[in-house]
Parts: sequence; C-alpha cells; structure tokens
Amino acid sequence: MKILLIMDPGIPIPPPQYGGHERLVYMFAEEYTRLGHEVSLLAGPESHISGQVYPFGKNNLKRSKWQKAKELLLVWQFLLIKKRDFDLIHNFGRLAYLLPVLKSHVKKVMTYGRPVAQEGVKAVTACPHKNLIFTACSDYCVSTGNVSGRWETVYNAIDFSKYDPADQVKPDAPLMFLGRMDQIKGLHTAIEVALETGNRLLIGGNIPDTADNLSYFKEQIEPKFDGKQIIYLGPLDDRQKSHYLSQAKALLFPIEWNEPFGMVMVEAMACGTPVIGFKRGSVPEVITEGKNGFIVENKEAMIRALQKIITIDRAACRAFAFSKFDVSIIAKHYLNL
Repeated sequence: MKILLIMDPGIPIPPPQYGGHERLVYMFAEEYTRLGHEVSLLAGPESHISGQVYPFGKNNLKRSKWQKAKELLLVWQFLLIKKRDFDLIHNFGRLAYLLPVLKSHVKKVMTYGRPVAQEGVKAVTACPHKNLIFTACSDYCVSTGNVSGRWETVYNAIDFSKYDPADQVKPDAPLMFLGRMDQIKGLHTAIEVALETGNRLLIGGNIPDTADNLSYFKEQIEPKFDGKQIIYLGPLDDRQKSHYLSQAKALLFPIEWNEPFGMVMVEAMACGTPVIGFKRGSVPEVITEGKNGFIVENKEAMIRALQKIITIDRAACRAFAFSKFDVSIIAKHYLNL
C-alpha cells in the first residue's frame, strides 16, 4: 500500500528526547516500510523516515493558535491535492486534518493516545464519511471517545529489539520509578514504598515545569533525594532507560489518575522487569497478574506484591509482553484494520 502518516508539528520525528506519539509514528513508518509498503510522512520540520517526508508548520509546542490555524490550512491543501496518491492515511494528529478527505475512498485511521474530545468525534461522524476508523491505545481510552463511529483498541508499541533484558537480578536489586514527576504519577508513594521496605529506588524523569507540580516536587519529592537510597538519575534516554530498568527488581507505577496507556510499563517488561501498578486507567490491560506484574489498589498492597515479585520469571515476562506490544505485532494490527 501507499501509506501517509500525519503528525502534528511541535517535535520532529523521531523525537530527539521525549515524545511518545512522535516515537510511535517513527516506529510505524519504519515497520510499514520493512513490510514492503511505500510510506510518506506529513510532520514538523527536521523529521525523517526511510520514505518521503513532507514538512510543515513549526517545531514549537507553545506555538500560537494562529500558527496552528495556518498549519491546519496547509494540511487541508496538501490532502486536497494529494489524496489520490495514498491507499491509507494514518493520522496521529488533529482530527480536523481529515475533513477534506472524509468522503473520499482513501482508507483513514484516526489514532488517539489520550482521552478523546467527544464533541469533535460527534461532529465528524455527523458529516458524510467513508472508510474511517477510530483507534485508541487502550479499552479505557476507547471508552472516553466511543460515542459514534467505528472504534477499535490498538495498543501502543515499542521496539523490543532496543531493550536489553536481564533474566536475573541481584537480591538487593533496586526498585525503579520512571516518568515525569507530576503529582498524579505518584512518585511520593513509590518513595514511601522504598523507605518502608528498605529498598533502593532509582528515579528517572523530568522535573515538572507547571507551578503546582513544581511546588509538589520541591516540597515533597526533592527533599527525599539522598543519593544512597532514593536516587534521582535525571532525564533518561532510551539507552539509559534500558540499562537501569534491566537492573531493577520491579518498576513501581502508583498512578493517581487514569493513565491512557503507560509506555514505561512496557519498557520495563521489555527488560524483563515486572511492574506493580495501581488499578487505574489502562493498568489492568497492560499488566497480566502474575505474568508480567501485579495490579494493586494502594500502597499497602504494593508492598505485599513486592514480596511476590521473585515468583515472576523475567524471560517469560518479556516474552509475554512482546506478544502483545512489540511494534511488529501492533503494526500488523493497524494494517489488518
């Protein structure tokens, strides 16, 4: 097939550091190409894939509404001219991008990685349309937008070949927390679990930049860093994440919100590291009890689950997660749709 991938400008593809959907778009572009498809990308400047790139807009996450309006017009112009050049348009950007091709025969997949704005879905599906499928990254995420149209759950993916697993770790191996240090991510709970169980905790992630979360970090989190038991590693790239996750006995995921997917859980599993997560959002879909981790309700249950973590075979943990979340599996899911 001739496939067009669309992503909002803001961060180039692939992302130089953080960028969840940008990373996904790059992986799918390369995997579709590997499978023999002809892939094009419509995305921000400085993006590159193995196929053709059509850059547009500005790479600035804080760009103005006027700039975003101009970008919308650019996409519309592009699709009106080029829509017959593609068999499939796979859109990871704004739903409004698809308006000029709603009635065309080209296959269209609209993918969401966060809770869905239902008003837009209702408006688009009220218009005449053909060959449009909505996907979201978990059953939970689908439930936020499934008000009209055809919906399918297609999980997020990672490239398991980029992660080095460890089939065994030392008895005194540390715990790990990975993610931005906003209050809803629950780092304070992970620290309490480590302190109450005598485990070391390795922490990777960005310091928050919003006022409320920065205050939370300064008052509740940073004073606990001692460099010995509670160790802040800073923001981590893919190589560093693989290195530290493979050394950990478990990843703690004590979220206080309904996480749409939680990519870090799968990254841990790719290293053979099981995950103990709070029962919120997509956690029950990503963790299979006793195979790649444990699903718990609170801090006390997380501490109890830690005592059972040794019962999980790390090689089997990785293999099971691979069968559900590797990019080769998820790309075929999209192509089958």
